[in-house]
Amino acid sequence: MSKSNLTRRGLLKTSAIAGAGVALPTIFTSSANAFTNEPTGSTVTLGFNVPQTGPYADEGADELRAYELAVEHLNGGGDGGMMNTFSSKALKGNGILGKKVEYVTGDTQTKSDAARASAKSMIEKDGAIMITGGSSSGVAVAVQALCQEAGVIFMAGLTHSNDTTGKDKRANGFRHFFNSYMSGAALAPVLANAYGTDRKAYHLTADYNWGYTTEEAIRASTEAMGWETVAAVKTPLTQTDFSSYIAPVLQSGADTLVLNHYGGNMVNSLTNAVQFGLRDKQVNGKDFQIVVPLYSRLMARGAGENVKGIFGSTNWHWSLTDEGSKTFVKSFGEKYGFPPSQAAHTCYVQTLLYADAVERAGSFQPCAVVEALEGFEFDGLGNGPTLYRAEDHQCFKDVLVVKGKENPTSEFDLLEIVEVTPVDQVTYAPDHPQFAGGALGSCNNGA
Repeated sequence: MSKSNLTRRGLLKTSAIAGAGVALPTIFTSSANAFTNEPTGSTVTLGFNVPQTGPYADEGADELRAYELAVEHLNGGGDGGMMNTFSSKALKGNGILGKKVEYVTGDTQTKSDAARASAKSMIEKDGAIMITGGSSSGVAVAVQALCQEAGVIFMAGLTHSNDTTGKDKRANGFRHFFNSYMSGAALAPVLANAYGTDRKAYHLTADYNWGYTTEEAIRASTEAMGWETVAAVKTPLTQTDFSSYIAPVLQSGADTLVLNHYGGNMVNSLTNAVQFGLRDKQVNGKDFQIVVPLYSRLMARGAGENVKGIFGSTNWHWSLTDEGSKTFVKSFGEKYGFPPSQAAHTCYVQTLLYADAVERAGSFQPCAVVEALEGFEFDGLGNGPTLYRAEDHQCFKDVLVVKGKENPTSEFDLLEIVEVTPVDQVTYAPDHPQFAGGALGSCNNGA
């Protein structure tokens, strides 16, 4: 993918931002409103920063597919996808503000340092005006902070930790994906109805900020309905064999295992739990149960038969029947031969939301884009009516509770929606204790 016209024409200069340790491009124009990587030619460059290696590589591959489809639609190719169902009609299929969309890609490796380095390169060397992507909240928090320093917009990919729009929120960052609190609020009533309010839970938790906030959210919501947490154990993100972590569960008196794991971690830990026979046991006079707070179709496929009957939550699912979802599934399926994951969906939507905000603002200037997104209400993108809340840049929309299908009809038909939790049930105050600390701050135009 070619670099932006700014790089080719030699209009970039690097300057250090005090305390940031980041050399950033600055544009020299006669305008007092110059900003980082301001497009001056006929193209605009977006940076797609996804895990192409590591435990979340499956999500990363699907994110890239979605980004490529979004660029195709923005540039007037294909069938236009959800541009046709989006309640905003600002996008015209002629790029963004008439500039053809180009893109560069990077590998986050699901490591914060690698993700920052990749995003930094996209901004400095490739002239990316917006960075998006990722399937790890640790990565999202790190890259969001970098983009704030650099003066570019960050449209988060798949990031579920409360911290992304909680203590680590930034004015230049926006999240469409739901969060840990929302999973807890949606799951708790379903779990109480299915398993009762007298349960003893054992948590295995990925040892980084997504794991921490997800454990906190699920513990808070389940303990509020009567469950007892008997243990909570951290597991390394690099762990592949969880046998040594599963064995103690059998001696703990717990009758429920909560796997605060995602991607390959969840596939492996669930597989080990089933191999240890947990699902065949009775404890405290109850059938032993396993809960996966954050689900994806890609994880379900990896875990195979082991997901049958197991509850979890998800941001979106390809079986939804609203016009936006059906349109996206059709576009994605015709291009790639299979339905999109929730990771693909949120990344495609974030790209359209950014482009639409630029069109509505009439400018690529980051602060103008921020203003266009804050408090923006929209529909037609697959989750029903949605609000980008101004106070924290978090999207609020309905949340899905799903469980593994007992009798799937294909390798893609592995989850069934058991509850569409209305947005009111998962909405919280901006100063909720699970989101305490940090300040949104002011938008940064960079140059």
